[in-house]
Amino acid sequence: MSSTLRRHILAGLLAGGLAFGGASAQAADKVNVGVLNAAGDVGLFIAQERGYFKAEGLDVTLNLLDSAVKMVPLLGTGDLDVGGGATSASLYNAADRRIDLRVVASRARTAPGFLYQGLLIRKDLVDSGRYKSYSDLKGLKFGFAAPGSTPLSSLNEVLKKGGLKFGDVNVAYLNFGAQVAALQNGAIDGTVLIEPYLSQVVKQGSAVLIAPTESYYPGAEVSVLLYGDKFMKQRPDVAKRFMKAFLRGVRDFNDAIEGGRWKQGPVADAVIGIFARNTNMPEATIRGMTPQYGDPDGNVNVESLRTDLAFFKESGNVTSATITADMLVDLSFAKAAAKELGPYKPKN
Repeated sequence: MSSTLRRHILAGLLAGGLAFGGASAQAADKVNVGVLNAAGDVGLFIAQERGYFKAEGLDVTLNLLDSAVKMVPLLGTGDLDVGGGATSASLYNAADRRIDLRVVASRARTAPGFLYQGLLIRKDLVDSGRYKSYSDLKGLKFGFAAPGSTPLSSLNEVLKKGGLKFGDVNVAYLNFGAQVAALQNGAIDGTVLIEPYLSQVVKQGSAVLIAPTESYYPGAEVSVLLYGDKFMKQRPDVAKRFMKAFLRGVRDFNDAIEGGRWKQGPVADAVIGIFARNTNMPEATIRGMTPQYGDPDGNVNVESLRTDLAFFKESGNVTSATITADMLVDLSFAKAAAKELGPYKPKN
């Protein structure tokens, strides 16, 4: 065999090998995710930093939005594959307009020992005796981020405990930061806040934590993970792999928590570091706050969603008579991912 022929054969083999390798080395599946840089995003942050998404063959982009409401139309068009935040009236109204998306996992909820969200009343009202019990909520002015949001439903639950109706209080709409300032200057009398704002106002001395949400509304589903319809139906395998990586992140988060508080030691320190880097919050602030409960299997408290929807309908924020909370829930991806991961076993 001539040297020229050998060179041609070798070149052909190399070309064939390169072609085969190029076909087999598949590009990572791109997934666009909406985040709020809030505590409920911590499972996503961990999965991203620790390479869990990459291990599932995913190229995940975390896109910062300032409201979960803004994610809804983007999930409907497919510009976002995944989103998350508090369930709201806008979510159910979107579903009624045939914007298809589903609640696929829990991101953050209350649980025994977890003081992640709570009812706050201005300290001077407590000190003066103006507020002594739930019945004294009548006539007070509360600040909330937006109409048709779940903290309003939480307030409704505590008003029931005091024998009151939602119409017995006044409501102003302010973002979380403005609520903190409004408690300081007396512009509002109270609110229902999540961390880290809750710890911030208590530490400043402007408000008193009257009761954690868990004490009057057990298992309140504060924040959920959402999938767009196109993502679920056109790329179900990608959606399942995403869920598996997300739950790994949530389980790592759980490893850093004990009894509703951060553990001491390197496991918690590492998670707090990831949390801080992605939210631009000081580690000391995160260490001082009470973390949320993150379900290691992604289970959603659907009864909480039903309660919130009933309130949205009563308050006129949702007008559809046919829409139900159950219609928006699809836990098949979480169940499949949890089965593949196996039972969660906390690490010491």
